[in-house]
Amino acid sequence: MLNEEMHKYLSILFGVAIIAAGCAVKAPPDAAAIKTEALPTVQMPAAWRAGMGGAVSADWLATFGDPQLTAAVQEAIAHNADLRIAAARVEQALLYAKLAGAKLWPSADLLARGGGKMSGDGSGLQGVVLSMSWELDLWGRVRYGRAAATDTAQAAEADYLAAREAIAAQVARAWFVAVEAGLQAEIARGTVRDTEELVRLAQDRSRVGVGNDEDVFVARANVGTGRDVVRELELSRENAIRALELLLGRYPSAAAAVGPQLPTQPEAVPAGLPSELLERRPDVIAAERRIAAAFHRIGEAKAARLPAIALTSGVSSVSSELFVLKDRSNPVWNLGANLLMPVFRGGALKTQVDIRTAEQKQAVAEYAAIGLRAFGEVETALSAEFAAREREQILAQSLADNTRALEIVRTQFKVGSTDLRFVTQRQLALLSTQSAVVRMRTEQRLQRVNLYAALGGGFGPKP
Repeated sequence: MLNEEMHKYLSILFGVAIIAAGCAVKAPPDAAAIKTEALPTVQMPAAWRAGMGGAVSADWLATFGDPQLTAAVQEAIAHNADLRIAAARVEQALLYAKLAGAKLWPSADLLARGGGKMSGDGSGLQGVVLSMSWELDLWGRVRYGRAAATDTAQAAEADYLAAREAIAAQVARAWFVAVEAGLQAEIARGTVRDTEELVRLAQDRSRVGVGNDEDVFVARANVGTGRDVVRELELSRENAIRALELLLGRYPSAAAAVGPQLPTQPEAVPAGLPSELLERRPDVIAAERRIAAAFHRIGEAKAARLPAIALTSGVSSVSSELFVLKDRSNPVWNLGANLLMPVFRGGALKTQVDIRTAEQKQAVAEYAAIGLRAFGEVETALSAEFAAREREQILAQSLADNTRALEIVRTQFKVGSTDLRFVTQRQLALLSTQSAVVRMRTEQRLQRVNLYAALGGGFGPKP
């Protein structure tokens, strides 16, 4: 009799499982549909307005050819605290996805009781009860929940990649800024040395009677001003190195060694195509997965309004040393099913669907904001790099002219045909131009890093 009941039960179970399998969850909108919905008025050009470019580099960090910079980025990836936080979030999201998937499987619980006459309540009952239950996911509520959790985990993984690339870009920027500060300080030291030479010339002129003591004191004052500028630039370099050390996960002691010169600027501009950007940037991918998660949460909320059916079974064997139990088979098997159908919840279930729908609208809007920002960052970085390159060429000619002008006026001052004011003016003009040239060279590298970050370009092996 028991075997017949079990066979009947398994047949029903098998049939219900087939029905449940046929109720597949709906797929979320694909990338093309999301672009159409989120950016309906954006017409992507065939190429970037700010300039053409080749394929996006698979390892942008290597294009600078600076092993020290590469080592610094690798150190930051290994030890940066913010990146460890992002990695922990990925781990949590993956575990939540695993937890959501566990609900698709049957659950089993075992209760055992012993102790005979000395049992806790004095009943003398002892035995074992094994109970099992399985919710039949007929409408996909559990599967929608699992899919949403999986999408959320994938978004977290994309967020981690975005954070990883952002940390690499921040390290590169901090590196270039620290190197630039050192170069600016060196330029200022050179100016101080030149001014000290002017002090000696002013003293010689005053001694032979073609100059006066005023020029000597003005030259000395200029030396003091130059030394103050040097100290200010040295402090800027120390602060830049401290910022770099924080990114590396070190104590900010301003002791990190950075290169004495800026690395080579890569010639090619690897900008790719505008149509490829949204498929490559990790933050855009994360936004796309959040739309998918919101879509599945809507399905989960809708399925929650339908009846929930769970199959139950169990087996028990109970005895007592104090009294005789009613005559029955031992062990006892039981088979059954539970039906839970929401009848009235005050509109809560419908409101939950509305909330999930609003969340999906928000996810689509966030995707649009991130996508537009991505396009803007690429165009801005391209324009800024091209402008910095052109400005460096302009400043290079100004540098040559100011250098020659200073040489002429120094000679005139030495022979007594001009005074110190003109030498000082030419010195300041040369210092300003030298500083601007270094700034533009650094700016080109900073904007190239910004471009790589905006394009979602990779660097080295993936984690």
